[in-house]
Amino acid sequence: MTHVVFVCTGNICRSPTAHAVLRQRIAAGGLGDRLTVDSAGLEAWHAGDPPDPRSIRHARQRGYELSDLRARPFQRGDFERADWVLVMDEGHLRQAARLCPPQHAHKLRLLTDFCRRHEAGEVPDPYYGQAQDFERVLDLVEDACDGLLARLAP
Repeated sequence: MTHVVFVCTGNICRSPTAHAVLRQRIAAGGLGDRLTVDSAGLEAWHAGDPPDPRSIRHARQRGYELSDLRARPFQRGDFERADWVLVMDEGHLRQAARLCPPQHAHKLRLLTDFCRRHEAGEVPDPYYGQAQDFERVLDLVEDACDGLLARLAP
């Protein structure tokens, strides 16, 4: 069983979006016996809270459900449990790398490393943005999740 954890700042916009997209892809592909997914935030500001209502709304318009997810803080133990720890931007990569035991460093990557259609170095934070910023997150996340699945479950 391969376990993927998506990580962003507060676990209310980008990482729960990725969580929901991959979860749906896993279910649609009948891959639930091979892949599991989770998400977390590097900061605990929103622990226990649902995703941002704008993230929920934009994801729902594309057929993804985020409303059942709850923010949780990322922990060192996530490196033990996960096969992949996929972060949204370079700042997250640096912060997570500081928490990462050396033997698990190979698990830590940028989510956009798996994009196949979009050229992007990171998934930008839509929190202070407009509707198009949430749509851009979905575009990048969908692309990266498809690339990730192509690698994990060809």
